[in-house]
Amino acid sequence: MKKVQELFVILEDRPRALGELLNILNKNNIKIESIGVFVDSAKLLVNQVQKSRKILTDHNFAVEVRDVIKVRVENKPRELAYIAERIGHVGINISHAYGTTDQKNNIMTLILDVADIDTALSLFAK
Repeated sequence: MKKVQELFVILEDRPRALGELLNILNKNNIKIESIGVFVDSAKLLVNQVQKSRKILTDHNFAVEVRDVIKVRVENKPRELAYIAERIGHVGINISHAYGTTDQKNNIMTLILDVADIDTALSLFAK
């Protein structure tokens, strides 16, 4: 579990909006590690955060760089339940979560947007 930066991009709720965003990143050789798309926004982990922010801003997207938590765990329901319960137990809200799975290795990568990153991370420090 570690703190990473994600791009929070305001996305118009219209056909082609997501495709345009992804095409801009593709043309600039930006690799997407994880993506969550919602009604009016996209959250992305990319390989070049600041370069991506500048490129998207230059293309008139509203973009913020935000700190989030990246968790890699065995892909079992109890793992995710344990993490969410432990964070919630100390009063920290998880406002967004999205993830990807690696079925071959049975690993899930989960991105958590939480109200207090440092406290949440300290709950799992070894």
